Amino acid sequence: MRLVTLTTDFGTQDGYVAAMKGVILARAPGTTIVDVTHEVARADVAAAAFAIAQAAHCFPAGTIHVVVVDPGVGGLRHGVVVDGGAGQTFVGPDNGVFALAAPAPRGAWQITARRFVREPISATFHGRDVFAPAAAALAAGARASSAGPRVELTGRLGGASGDAPGRVIHVDRFGNLVTDLRADTAGLRGVRIGRRVVPWARTYGDVKPGGLLAYVGSAGTIEIAVRDGSAAERLAAGRGARVTPLVAI
Repeated sequence: MRLVTLTTDFGTQDGYVAAMKGVILARAPGTTIVDVTHEVARADVAAAAFAIAQAAHCFPAGTIHVVVVDPGVGGLRHGVVVDGGAGQTFVGPDNGVFALAAPAPRGAWQITARRFVREPISATFHGRDVFAPAAAALAAGARASSAGPRVELTGRLGGASGDAPGRVIHVDRFGNLVTDLRADTAGLRGVRIGRRVVPWARTYGDVKPGGLLAYVGSAGTIEIAVRDGSAAERLAAGRGARVTPLVAI
């Protein structure tokens, strides 16, 4: 029995998610399907990247993760199968949505093989006609490399590292600011956002209630928070805000 997870911005009001599940179950009977979330804000690739990065590596090896947050559907971006390592396989558009969950993929393949698609392919519903059948093919035993030609992923969220500036890519429901920074924490004393310097801490308990802190979040990137409060409100910051790591001299 194979596990397939689904992450989309489809919501549950319409039949889009059910259509994807129907394709998977028709082509790979017995597959277990787990919903990560279908409440990603419309076309918010960064939020989807954060959601799947939070969940994917909690699943057993062999799990297939389908992510469909795809503002470029019908455009030039490729549909891909990605070997993320540790037994986790990802299926979706090459638009940066796997940048956090699979920052150093072992391989990626464009979805072109007939077994991996449902024809005719709608120009606007690749979730049903490309990504769901690709997941079903994998669940039925197909190798990722048989999806099509090997490719290098080109989709980016805009990352940064070291002492280079990054940006806030997601604001979670607690008001925490999630950045794209995967900085080396050795010698890091904090981050600058706007005119504010936020001190470095290991976790919330290291600061007093109401205190600001920067730390490595569960997705492996630097986050900014207020203990028992909202960093987004305190700093009047949101998606796109520039964040610079500060290293002690």
